[in-house]
Amino acid sequence: MNIRKPFFIVNPKSYIFGDDVLKLAKLADELAQKYDIDCIFTGQLIDLPMIKKATKNLIITAQFMDSLTPGRGMGHVLPEALKNQGVEAVVLNHAEKQLTLTEIDKTVKRAKEVGIMSIVCADTPEQCRAIAELHPTMMICEPTSLIGTGNISNEDYIRKTNEAIRTVDDKILIMQAAGVSTGEDVRKVLTLGADGTGGTSGIINAPSWKDKLTEMMSALVDYREEVK
Repeated sequence: MNIRKPFFIVNPKSYIFGDDVLKLAKLADELAQKYDIDCIFTGQLIDLPMIKKATKNLIITAQFMDSLTPGRGMGHVLPEALKNQGVEAVVLNHAEKQLTLTEIDKTVKRAKEVGIMSIVCADTPEQCRAIAELHPTMMICEPTSLIGTGNISNEDYIRKTNEAIRTVDDKILIMQAAGVSTGEDVRKVLTLGADGTGGTSGIINAPSWKDKLTEMMSALVDYREEVK
């Protein structure tokens, strides 16, 4: 599928599950429709079928998968099983679930085989350049030290990581999301060249999930309208 820029990601990680993550997904779904934006939504593997069934406007995304093929592989996450449940994308190599470059390569290839978009995380400009050589669908650039802090990446980091990826493969979509938690943060990273952004703790810890999503998504839409 083609992702429209700028896009948004809601990544609850393991903070919430069950009824709570379903509540958040429904809010994101409602606002994605209202603002006509593409919204990536991750969740616990066991919750993804429920989220898929209850929403219409989200890109349902696994937080991990393995590179194995059908057969032996007890305890692993099979790409075909995700695809069978309507999963459209997968996040790989997050700082909290890191992979070797070899395994990233294998898993990106398996994602392409089954028709799942690959979203690969990277830390430094050097890592961004190396992973871009594997040609995933998109990449998330975020310094590990800033994850969950509420402090976004500095301008130099954003520019250098964007450039590192685009000099290798300018078709890769780029997310800058570390510490992004306000509408102002959204506008800043998009202005500096990101194709998309979003958040985790900034959303989960907000007094009102709906208000926070509205603040961030509306800022994304305002930026989109300005640059048309």
